[in-house]
Amino acid sequence: MAAAGAEASCGSEEGLTLLGFWSSPFVLRARLALNLKGIPYTYVEEDLFGDRTKSALLLASNPAHGGKVPVLLHYGRPVAESLVIVEYIDEAFPDRHPRLLPSGPDPHKRAAARFWAAYVDQKLLPTWAPVFRGRTLEERVKAAAELVAVLETLEGVLAEWSDGGRMKFFGGESAGLVDVALGGFIWWLRASEAMCGVKTIDPARTPLVAAWAERFSALDGVREIVPDVPRLAEYHLVKRAGFGLPFLPLHQPPQ
Repeated sequence: MAAAGAEASCGSEEGLTLLGFWSSPFVLRARLALNLKGIPYTYVEEDLFGDRTKSALLLASNPAHGGKVPVLLHYGRPVAESLVIVEYIDEAFPDRHPRLLPSGPDPHKRAAARFWAAYVDQKLLPTWAPVFRGRTLEERVKAAAELVAVLETLEGVLAEWSDGGRMKFFGGESAGLVDVALGGFIWWLRASEAMCGVKTIDPARTPLVAAWAERFSALDGVREIVPDVPRLAEYHLVKRAGFGLPFLPLHQPPQ
């Protein structure tokens, strides 16, 4: 594995290098897309919050966002933003399966996949943020309840797209764009229970989403790279301290 800041423009045999950080659900999306399609790549772990020195390679590759991860380098050419990267991977390697966007003649299916992938960022992420950064337990519990409501909306989408649960994923029999978009957050959603005591992926409220999360987590190419939930829960305490937020102990040991 190349060190951060090292010359990594060529990367793997496919010319791919991914710059990332272990806890980022957005970086995980890019890794999931590459792994699910079986595309070799070089992964470079950036030290974003250690000595707070981003590598020269990262800063040069995404100057518009000050060196935000993830960045995918394809023969040295950078692609930034996680959903853009996921679609790029799917388009650049069309012979690698599964196809993450529907490849049939119906453009509405591709539009719908893009809509619900964007919904994860536009609705789920800002709803979840107070679970991470809330100043009181009450604020965090309220946000977690709102988050469950967002997942109930996605439960309805999954019920419709999977024919009432007969298909395994949002993408049908194989994982697709929405699976990868939501899948990057599974482990932070699980860690949320340790933060505030609310089970956000709740089989009683969203049984299809809960079953989907288990299936997705067990896929080849997914289970090898998932972050450790207890480590995420502990990491969030460190980040809260860095943000100057009040210390709120873990509600219960994460499972």
